[in-house]
Amino acid sequence: MSHYNIKTLNKISKLGTEKFGEEYTVSDTLEAPDAILLRSASMHETEFPESLHSIARAGAGVNNIPIDKCAEQGIVVFNTPGANANAVKELAIAAMLLSSRKIVEGINWAASLTGADVDKQVEKGKAQFVGPEIQGKILGVLGLGAIGVMVSNAATNLSMDVLGYDPYISVDAAWGLSRAVRKAVDLKTVFENSDFITLHMPYNKETKEIINKDSLAQMKKGVRIINLSRGELVNDDDILAALQNGTVSAYVTDFPNEKLVNEKGVIAIPHLGASTPESEDNCAIMAVLQTKDFLANGNIRNSVNYPACDLGISASVNRVTVAHKNIPNMLGQISTALADRGINIANMINKSRGDYAYTMIDVETEMTEETAAGIKNIEGVLKVRVI
Repeated sequence: MSHYNIKTLNKISKLGTEKFGEEYTVSDTLEAPDAILLRSASMHETEFPESLHSIARAGAGVNNIPIDKCAEQGIVVFNTPGANANAVKELAIAAMLLSSRKIVEGINWAASLTGADVDKQVEKGKAQFVGPEIQGKILGVLGLGAIGVMVSNAATNLSMDVLGYDPYISVDAAWGLSRAVRKAVDLKTVFENSDFITLHMPYNKETKEIINKDSLAQMKKGVRIINLSRGELVNDDDILAALQNGTVSAYVTDFPNEKLVNEKGVIAIPHLGASTPESEDNCAIMAVLQTKDFLANGNIRNSVNYPACDLGISASVNRVTVAHKNIPNMLGQISTALADRGINIANMINKSRGDYAYTMIDVETEMTEETAAGIKNIEGVLKVRVI
């Protein structure tokens, strides 16, 4: 049985790492790991060793990993979508209540009271913190992934009217979405109708600063905006201007910076979205299980740079996995390289994703280093593994 080396770049929950078992060495000092597990450590300046086959992020966001560079080197990058969804959902519901009822401002004011008549000061001053209930209000949810679906469903259970927008919603997410959630055909519909808007979308070229002066101009006066997804989804200068002119009543962000802290109307949460022991455990367990299945069987699940691909557990002599460019005649060349050496294919699967593809082959004859090298030398092949 093969032995694998796993390097950790952050502290990973023991509930996760314990699932590796005896065939795996887990350490933060390994020089030639087969796989890396991390949370928030930046890898953009990292040089990857030839031994490295995969990187698993115990969390959903992968901005700290050079995805394209990894794909070009045949390194599969995993994340753990949905593992922290409940933690973020609960914070999103809390954020709506905090922004609506002026709870933070009220607590801070109460903490400043002194004297023997605090109770009288409270009764006299409480009117300045009056805020509306969320029941019956319209919530716009931008992004209907694992978190967005859970937030939408929870909001409907709190008697809110929910508008959901996601042009790329998956089949699984659609199945899990409450029938009470109305689908918005465009962003404009969400902006014009929502009393609250919560962001649950990834950060990319399309979503960068999706909340800006133009989108804010379309919103209802007094809208409350919640951003527990990525700071870069919102233009800081534009949101501050909207707070000053009354377009936005409150902005709750999980990503404070020097522009936002101590600004009136901004509720700055210190990046607590996934900061629960349950979330950290769930993310670690998911990252470990995906890494184990990939190293032991070659299967890919929840990768952000290579396609999902699953051939189960191999009963053949060897399994060969090939990460390669998504170009014509690649399968033909791989098959020919095996046939020329008298190797029969028992089972095979090929999947593609954009510029990259992944092929898994079960063979009935033991693979030699020479045969593997023959596949690796095919133009467009990035990494070959024999399991």
